[in-house]
Amino acid sequence: MKAFECKMCGACCYGEGGIFLAGSEKEKIADFLGISVDHFVHQYCETRHQRLYLKVGRDNYCIFYDQKKRCLIHPVKPERCVLWPYYPAIVTDEETWEQAKDGCPGLNPDASFEDFVREAGK
Repeated sequence: MKAFECKMCGACCYGEGGIFLAGSEKEKIADFLGISVDHFVHQYCETRHQRLYLKVGRDNYCIFYDQKKRCLIHPVKPERCVLWPYYPAIVTDEETWEQAKDGCPGLNPDASFEDFVREAGK
């Protein structure tokens, strides 16, 4: 039994929050979009807590999430997006795992926390 299987629903792309850019991610995304880094930062990012975050659109989804096409920067999406749902906070805390299952239909409600942790280690 798989503990997680992405349903491509966009639930993880919804809400203003925690998609901050690290390392050379802004350069990779700007290059992928064919724009300058300055234009990318000005158009698609905001600074909070001394970090650069992706903006959300009017629909409160990530600025790069499209209801029909899904992630518009999928080949170069930030590491935080790649990591979902295997965030350290979820992998190390069963209560957080239980809460995550309520918000992500890709997390198998019948899987145990141990199954999830084991899958995260693969």
